[in-house]
Amino acid sequence: MIIVKPPKLNPRKLPRSKWTAVAPQNREKHFIVSKVLWPDDPALPLEMIELEAVHSKRVQVLPWRALQDTSVWRQGWH
Repeated sequence: MIIVKPPKLNPRKLPRSKWTAVAPQNREKHFIVSKVLWPDDPALPLEMIELEAVHSKRVQVLPWRALQDTSVWRQGWH
């Protein structure tokens, strides 16, 4: 049995990072973090990012920590 550790992510290095969906839907497999949605108050932590599908250009907003779920996302393009 192989145990996969979630990737350690630095929110400041997320822009333009590449991700692969483990279970692609609608032919959307490869994604790029197109925008980091920093809160208006700089004292608050980062919560959300925009993830853009390379194939369709569809953008979705999700919590940046969702990328640490190895059952859904893999870092890089595979």
